[in-house]
Amino acid sequence: MQSFSRQHIQQHFNHAAPSYDDAAILQKTVAERIDERLELTTIEPKIILDLGAGTGLLTEKVIQRYPDAQLFAVDLSESMLKMASERLYTSRWPNLPTKLNGFLQQCTLTKKMAKRKTATAINADVYQLPFADNSVDLIVSNLMLQWCDDLDSVFAEFRRVLRTEGLIMFTTFGPDTLKELRQAWQSADANYEHVNTFIDMHDIGDALIRNGFGQPVMDMEIFTLTYDKPIGVLKDLKAIGATNANKQRNNGLMGKQLFASMLNAYEAIRNPVDNKIPATYEVVHGHAWAAQEIIKGPNRDKSGHIEISLDEFSAQLKR
Repeated sequence: MQSFSRQHIQQHFNHAAPSYDDAAILQKTVAERIDERLELTTIEPKIILDLGAGTGLLTEKVIQRYPDAQLFAVDLSESMLKMASERLYTSRWPNLPTKLNGFLQQCTLTKKMAKRKTATAINADVYQLPFADNSVDLIVSNLMLQWCDDLDSVFAEFRRVLRTEGLIMFTTFGPDTLKELRQAWQSADANYEHVNTFIDMHDIGDALIRNGFGQPVMDMEIFTLTYDKPIGVLKDLKAIGATNANKQRNNGLMGKQLFASMLNAYEAIRNPVDNKIPATYEVVHGHAWAAQEIIKGPNRDKSGHIEISLDEFSAQLKR
């Protein structure tokens, strides 16, 4: 298991906050996917947490879907939440007269537009959420969990704050994410892990069950972003704050020759069909309910079940 530096992650996202929205093409698309899946649920939440809210890409959509709910946008980066401020408020008109007396009055009314708070920004770590036990109806999270190296602790915290039958819906990155960049770095420098590794969706599902969630549903989809040059991949990753957060990463200065060797190795992966540099992202989707798993897991109801070994079963068939 890789060990992440929370301070390192926080610093990089603080630094990337001003450039995040321009580069977060994938994050915007995946936020739309989550919103589409929420459309299929019948939940009517009163308290909602958007964990790893960032600049509010998903928060904005959840506000529109559940306008009467109390929504909290939680993120480790205070700078990201400041960038989200425009999305956390919506403009609304005060009571207007039935007729407007010319352009001048329109300008006057525009100045009186009120802003209504639609979400509360909370600067906090998902490992220690500042919410009471059993106080939340819905947790959503868009591409945040890949920055957590202890899913059991995180899911246990999610389960603590969720009410019974509450819902968690999230996305994260799977193992094939940035496989081209990982391959290029391995060719140039096999001594260090230059790209974060990502957890398989089946292991994520198992972690949900271990921590009190029932009927987890996991699936994935592949996105491929394309670039003219390998350096474009790295520039986008920097712009969204995505960095190697592993504590065992090489903290020394990287030589130009090593970096150039990696770029050359990545260049060799160029797609001959469209002549573009690919960057693959495996996006894992998951949702589960805050209810004990009744089919799997150590705490499942075993009444009426008989457990026998495979040898005993085979012996029974031969009789």
